[in-house]
Amino acid sequence: MAVVYISGVSKGIGRELARRYLERPDHIVVGSIRDDTTPEVETLKNTVPASGSKLILVHNECTNPDDTKKAFDDVVASGINHFDIIIANAGGSPNVKPLDVVGPDDMIYDFQVNAVAPLVLFQTFKPLLEKSTKSPKWISVTTAGGSISLMETVRSWVGPAYGASKAALNWITCAIHFENKWLTAVAIHPGLVQTGPGNWVARTFGNLPMAPVTIEHCVDRMLDIIDNATREETSGKYIRSTDGTEMTW
Repeated sequence: MAVVYISGVSKGIGRELARRYLERPDHIVVGSIRDDTTPEVETLKNTVPASGSKLILVHNECTNPDDTKKAFDDVVASGINHFDIIIANAGGSPNVKPLDVVGPDDMIYDFQVNAVAPLVLFQTFKPLLEKSTKSPKWISVTTAGGSISLMETVRSWVGPAYGASKAALNWITCAIHFENKWLTAVAIHPGLVQTGPGNWVARTFGNLPMAPVTIEHCVDRMLDIIDNATREETSGKYIRSTDGTEMTW
């Protein structure tokens, strides 16, 4: 039995990851949501799991560290005693504002959601990862916008709050790798994916009608990377999911 935790499963990449793991036999998928009444969450609830698999949903408002502790307590109360994989997928950004006008509140919000929340998730759920007997894995869903060396190429300076917060997530992922020799910790850039934010970026900055990567293809590639990730070959790296190549920080 494999046990997987995915933050932010109400839509987009997170929901598709949860759905795909549920299609595998003998998988318990624990997913965090903020609102269990949305149509998207109802769709996930109606997914027919494979033999021996099931879905558990927990509430976690990632801007509230106390909520993460409550989510942990809810997970344990449901009978979960370990995790084999944790995917820190939840993230977000307010309206993109350039460097000259981005405000402290914008920066604080993005850092809370994209860097602090994953760190708190790791700190809180680490005891359950340590109990895995299957080479446990920590996956940070990041972005090319978090790469300092690629800033000119991807023009990430247009969104300083988002880019800087994802750069912080990359740093945290590397620190998790070096601090925990028993764990495989990887940062994955999904690509420009057909989610709400991805399509907005494609239209606004790429002169495209929508993002080029479908959610389904993105998750195909992410699962391949996660399935094959090892401490020796993959941990501590920043991987582009579309082709599996290593990116520069």
